[in-house]
Amino acid sequence: MSLNCGIVGIANVGKTTLFNCMSNTKAQATAFAFSTNKSNVGIINLPDSRLYVLEKMVKAAKVVHSTIEIVDIPGLVKGSSKGEGVGNSFLGDIRQTDAIIHVLRCFDDPNLPHIEGSVNPVRDKEIIDLELQIKDLELVERKMQRAEKLSKTGDKDAKKNLELLNVYKNHFESFQSARTVPLTEEERKVAKDLCLITEKPVLYVCNVDDASALNGNKYTQMFKESVKDEGAEVLIIAGKLEAEISELDSADDRMAFLKDVGLTEPSVDKLIKAAFKLLKLMTFLTAGPKEVRAWTIKEGYTAPQAAGVIHSDLERGFIRAEVMKYNDFVTLGSEHACKEKGKLYVEGKNYIVQDGDILNIRFNV
Repeated sequence: MSLNCGIVGIANVGKTTLFNCMSNTKAQATAFAFSTNKSNVGIINLPDSRLYVLEKMVKAAKVVHSTIEIVDIPGLVKGSSKGEGVGNSFLGDIRQTDAIIHVLRCFDDPNLPHIEGSVNPVRDKEIIDLELQIKDLELVERKMQRAEKLSKTGDKDAKKNLELLNVYKNHFESFQSARTVPLTEEERKVAKDLCLITEKPVLYVCNVDDASALNGNKYTQMFKESVKDEGAEVLIIAGKLEAEISELDSADDRMAFLKDVGLTEPSVDKLIKAAFKLLKLMTFLTAGPKEVRAWTIKEGYTAPQAAGVIHSDLERGFIRAEVMKYNDFVTLGSEHACKEKGKLYVEGKNYIVQDGDILNIRFNV
């Protein structure tokens, strides 16, 4: 799957620190605004303990996780849409992503001055929202000019598009994001082609100090209250703490560290799982002596579509899918036992794959 998440936020909120915790690519994190002139791109693995259970059961040679791409967009400031700070080229990078992880600074640090002079996550969100809305408004206005020319020639589709574009224009001019525009299902299909930045689903991450890792603080409470009507998920993560955990080589050391601070798993793992959910992704599994593997698919994929993620030949020559539920396989102990107990299901082309399904694809090319 070629879907990705973009990490955005005001300069110096801890985006790159979180990116480094999540990704196999390490980027330079500094205390200086505008210290980079490019977006960082990395691949992240979806934490999945099921793979290691299966690895032991089938004695697999290796384990391969589901992955998605993550893009660390350099910090934005007021006026980014007009070229302020590092310029507006990074807004173009955001447009290429499928979902947004918006990081908010929710910690005090006298050694790291806030670019706006004070810590206020609600204000910071509004600044970023406005910059993205301005960029979307510019795009809509350009498309309106083209639609107006076409509508004068009698093009009926152009007239409909112009009406829709006007709805968006008025919405942006009221300082609202595209994801809150009230549209019919048919209108949403048309609007999808606009590739608006503020249409993308968003996940908020409140970056806090170590002491606030468990319960948050006054800043996170303020922010949660401000977005309570959006329906978006808000995570609390202590970025500096997560960075320290990620640097430990031993799994036992990481667990001991987590226990000391009252956590049961790294918060960044919750963030990765939330990113998959935000993109409406899930995983199915394959298990054999060569490897145990999780494959990334979109929710609602049929068995042939899932087979195509493994290899296009499997989709083209799809005959059937032999499906075992993860819990059944683990409880019964083997594929043979699942067959014996009637827990191996033969499914056809219309089967909708479920998260955690263990698949064996039968095909003929």
